[in-house]
Amino acid sequence: MKISELWLPGAISLLLLAGCISTTTGNIPNEADDDDAADLNYQLGARYFQNGKYELARDRLLLSIELDPKNGIAHSTLGRTYEALDNERLAREAYEQAVRVEPRNFEVQNSYAVFLCNQRDFGKAEKHFDISANHPENDNAEVTLTNAGICMLQKPDQAAAERFFREALDRKKNFPDALLQLCLLKYQQQDYLASRAFLQRFMVGNLTTAGVLYLGAQIEEKLGDDRARTDYVNRLLREFPTSPEARKVLESG
Repeated sequence: MKISELWLPGAISLLLLAGCISTTTGNIPNEADDDDAADLNYQLGARYFQNGKYELARDRLLLSIELDPKNGIAHSTLGRTYEALDNERLAREAYEQAVRVEPRNFEVQNSYAVFLCNQRDFGKAEKHFDISANHPENDNAEVTLTNAGICMLQKPDQAAAERFFREALDRKKNFPDALLQLCLLKYQQQDYLASRAFLQRFMVGNLTTAGVLYLGAQIEEKLGDDRARTDYVNRLLREFPTSPEARKVLESG
């Protein structure tokens, strides 16, 4: 599974567009200077990408880059567009160009790392995740580090993954995604006490889902705590009676 499939919006900050942006394809006014034209084409291309109109996105982004070849975010967004068009070669070229023109842009480094991980180039991905996470302007380094941990799990390298997840918690003490990833990792390692501890930390102040309750029941079953398992199961059946997890519990008796 790719990182992009594991994270909700916010994991990779590439396409945060301010204000209302027209998606028409009319000509740009002649009086607009190159910078304004480049920015407008980038924003249109990004919006087309968000809406799944990848050919239109590609054309606008290429025009934006022609007008402003030093915009690393435009190159990165073009890379994502080529990925969506199943052109790995051009996607790689776009990401590499993004890093060349803006090597100090942490978003560019992060998006390139995600691409490398999806291509299973784990060594280079780890390097660029580290660059992004340690950038002084990256106010969401915990997200970058958690992405890096998920990437290392795909390698698989559980030790490296745990290091990244714990670094994410060093940046933001109760970052929910890192807590849940560590809970799952410890469960896989059969360290059920640690898995329980991370799940309990996750459940403080975060939305509880059927999957979380089901996981809690599984952990308590492994620990032999029938009462705690029953509490999780009862809550699961009460709050999420039609969920797939509830059906699993009922089918297993």
